[in-house]
Amino acid sequence: MQLKPDELIQNHYVLLDNLGHKELVPFIRTYLKKRTKYTFIYYLSNLILIFLVGYLFLKGFNSPEYKLGSRFTYFSYGLAIAFALIPLHEFIHVLAYKSQGAKNTSYDVHLKKLYFMALADKFVINKKEFEIVALAPFVSISTVLIILYFVVPSNWNITIMGVLLAHTAMCSGDFGLLSYFEFNKEKNVVSYDDVENKISYFYAKLDK
Repeated sequence: MQLKPDELIQNHYVLLDNLGHKELVPFIRTYLKKRTKYTFIYYLSNLILIFLVGYLFLKGFNSPEYKLGSRFTYFSYGLAIAFALIPLHEFIHVLAYKSQGAKNTSYDVHLKKLYFMALADKFVINKKEFEIVALAPFVSISTVLIILYFVVPSNWNITIMGVLLAHTAMCSGDFGLLSYFEFNKEKNVVSYDDVENKISYFYAKLDK
């Protein structure tokens, strides 16, 4: 969008919600419980991946070469890699923000509450633009991992699937915010981050 935060009111927007970044986790939980297309995609993706991981654990169970401990080891590699991908995930968010016109981007990390955020200070973003920003890491990283699944040796397949499962689960914040925008889609919501005060604001468009 071309609007700046101080231009929202004169363009018929009213404050709908404000989100202190320390309250991100309960906010996300609330909107992951809403019935929107994004919560459906999120839970379905996780369910499919859990099923595939289970399949890979059980595959060849009756074979003399089957070793459950080895599969747990390779799966644990996947979980570790997923955590190592967090900086890349947030960097992709920042690149997506910049692609939409944001200039002042940054990161916020809260290890105690285990949240990581890419922020665009005072950059007003609408639903369509936010969808690009929020989905960019999920789509790009998932695509690369799916390609790798068919390239790596078979004993590493469960590692790739572990990365996919853990990374998808860790996209809960992105899908929770997408669900918020979708839940309020009739209100034409826009949002911006106030980095200094650690607050994100959501505005709704008034009918003229």
